[in-house]
Amino acid sequence: QVQLVESGGGLVQAGGSLSLSCVASGRTLSRYAMAWFRQAPGKEREFVASVSRYGVNTYYVDSVKGRFTISRDDAKNTVYLQMNSLKSRDTAVYFCAAGWVTERLNYGMDYWGKGTLVTVSS
Repeated sequence: QVQLVESGGGLVQAGGSLSLSCVASGRTLSRYAMAWFRQAPGKEREFVASVSRYGVNTYYVDSVKGRFTISRDDAKNTVYLQMNSLKSRDTAVYFCAAGWVTERLNYGMDYWGKGTLVTVSS
């Protein structure tokens, strides 16, 4: 079992930045690809970004490319999402997840965190 706990959400003005963290316990994260998803009010959960085992590959949804950066520190069992140039449409609950992700952004996540709320004011 892996427990994932996100932190770093909050209220930020459009154009600002936030850094999310996800700390894992129970098993080492190095076994898994790690990803961030988000769910905006009234919408389905969507894939945001992923980082492969050992940080070899990263993938992003088109809407965040060039603005968000995902990274991992397996020694700290932590994955990060640096979010810059935030827009109001980035407002959502952001979830951390562990599992697998392909280059075509197919995925199967075994473990999920409970999420952290990011609100971007315009």
